[in-house]
Amino acid sequence: MFIDSVKFSVSSGKGGQGCASFRREKFVVKGGPDGGDGGKGGDVFFKVDNNTDTLSWYKGRHVLKAENGKQGMGRNMTGKSAPALTLVVPPGTQIIDDETGEVLLDMVEEGQTLQLLEGGKGGLGNVHFKNSRNQRPTYAQPGLPGETKTIRMELKLIADVGLVGYPNVGKSTLISTTSNASPEIANYEFTTLTPKLGVVEVGEYNSFVMADIPGIIDGASDGRGLGLEFLKHIERTKTLLFMIDIANYRTTIEQFKVLKEEVKKFSEELSGRNYAIALTKTDAYYGEDIEQDIKDFIAEIGLEVSGSNEFGFDKKMPYYVQDLTFERFDENKPFFVLPISSVTHFNTNAISYALYELIGQTKK
Repeated sequence: MFIDSVKFSVSSGKGGQGCASFRREKFVVKGGPDGGDGGKGGDVFFKVDNNTDTLSWYKGRHVLKAENGKQGMGRNMTGKSAPALTLVVPPGTQIIDDETGEVLLDMVEEGQTLQLLEGGKGGLGNVHFKNSRNQRPTYAQPGLPGETKTIRMELKLIADVGLVGYPNVGKSTLISTTSNASPEIANYEFTTLTPKLGVVEVGEYNSFVMADIPGIIDGASDGRGLGLEFLKHIERTKTLLFMIDIANYRTTIEQFKVLKEEVKKFSEELSGRNYAIALTKTDAYYGEDIEQDIKDFIAEIGLEVSGSNEFGFDKKMPYYVQDLTFERFDENKPFFVLPISSVTHFNTNAISYALYELIGQTKK
């Protein structure tokens, strides 16, 4: 099961109590106090592990607590400090204060280890309270309490390309065709109920990560359907690929406008990311003239059929791609508008190379 949001209480350990004891040995007349200090309570750390991909281990857990420090002992022996509680999370996890909504930690890189809570300090033994006026102190400090927070952990997948589209437009089919992912595929809406990541190989030594999220519907940013719950998974993606079903009963321009609007309502920053457009299911097109429909869509978004064929686009259908030969990459326009068919593998290799180039433009 994919678990991407959990809430629980976490506490660091309490410091151990100091010891009140006195040295009593044969032939030692004035032994005096020798109570040791208490040990430090356990800290709470979070660590990123690439081998973890969900928060399922935390499901059903309400309280996680580090161990308390041990009590001090006689003969000036300090109590043992408690080990730290290290909680392992997948990359992309945010640790949020449930009361204030503040992001406390943002866990992104493999091996990243950050402290959330500090354990309580151990109490002082009575040896510290001996002075000229009090030769026999019977008092020792209690350990300081640990810290407690109610936190919410949210997992936001980290990917180079995030697929955005209505349900059943071919997102899962594309990611299964171009990458090593094996999502469930069926001919009905909301087949994909959990996000999937796939690594797309481009040539022998290059690759990028593609994220397939559940379909977005009208009103997703207001909480309708599955879109709001999973829109956060494309927040960390460097680029977006809008997938428009050319064989859908909705017009291509209608699909594109709704998707752009829902992404913008969810996050202004996200709506400003570099993007490209794939016109999917060309093999299932049932209209009169697919080439004219593609040209009309390109014209409706203010572009012209143009561009080089350096990525190996099939010339049987019109397309648009930014020409980077003489002008700088325009972030306000899609990098390409490309008809594809994942079933017949029409332009699937080409779109992989084009997306890799788009990612490269994003890094510049």
